[in-house]
Amino acid sequence: MSSPTDPAPLLPPSGRFPGRRLPSLTLRGAVRFLQRNTNNRRAMSEPSMLVREAAAEQLDERQGDWAYSKPVVILDTVWNLAFVAAALAVFVISWNEKPGVPLRLWIAGYALQCVLHVACVVVEYRRRIARRLGLQFLDGNLDQHSVIRHLESGNTMFSFIWWIIGFYWVSAGGQDLINDAPQLYWLCIVFLAFDVFFVVFCVALACFIGIAVCCCLPCIIALLYAVVDQEGASDEDISQLPRYKFSSSGTTRMAEVGTDQPHVHNISEEDAECCICLSAYDDGVELRELPCGHHFHCSCIDKWLRINAICPLCKYNILKPSFHAREDV
Repeated sequence: MSSPTDPAPLLPPSGRFPGRRLPSLTLRGAVRFLQRNTNNRRAMSEPSMLVREAAAEQLDERQGDWAYSKPVVILDTVWNLAFVAAALAVFVISWNEKPGVPLRLWIAGYALQCVLHVACVVVEYRRRIARRLGLQFLDGNLDQHSVIRHLESGNTMFSFIWWIIGFYWVSAGGQDLINDAPQLYWLCIVFLAFDVFFVVFCVALACFIGIAVCCCLPCIIALLYAVVDQEGASDEDISQLPRYKFSSSGTTRMAEVGTDQPHVHNISEEDAECCICLSAYDDGVELRELPCGHHFHCSCIDKWLRINAICPLCKYNILKPSFHAREDV
């Protein structure tokens, strides 16, 4: 199991072998990979790339809360215990089968890994609930948490090795296993196939979300805005940020709206685009400027700030301004 702040590493998950664990993703690496493999002529600008990495980081942070939410923990537990129940049922009905390779040993090891994973998930879930409720941990609980993390990581490594062993035994047994131990054989095939399916599923899902973050970030922001708890800026906080109207007649500039003496900023043509949606500013469109000086479409940045009250470019916190954040702009 990975750390609380980074609970979902890139594929395969460091605390979860995909065939028996609900898949989880990390997107920052995927976004960087897609950017490195993009044709130079069509590569995104550095500010746009920074925004997408910030969005991927935000998804990763939300992933931790999602992965250990009550419905997901219940589903994960039921999923793994279903494998254990299937193994026990096949053990009973295949009592007289005599395979040429130790398939029962492999199935028992597989089921044991599922039980161990469920135990680790439940312990981590209870720890997160206690932390959320503000309960104090007893002495030694942090050491216990470290042991659980290492135990889950070891279980993951063993799962990978155990899958290879199972694949070898099934392949080595060949046609004889179908004749001598058909039920044990097909249960092993099902377990192995589920592992492969989830690996492919996780890779495909990681690629899909990575491409969505790079090419359709407003959709990702809208999804986050709709499904996650709003922990960012309030509407009142956002309304205090200055709004501007963009003008492309003559020189590209943005003029503040809603004031008697509007401030006017000249901006270069290369900066006259929103780093979130990658669209150039249209004449007359409303922009929002953050205290750090970065500007975006009002519709794009307002949704972002309701999710996370930081600038997606420089991480400047509009609620808790800091000197260092402004120095990095």
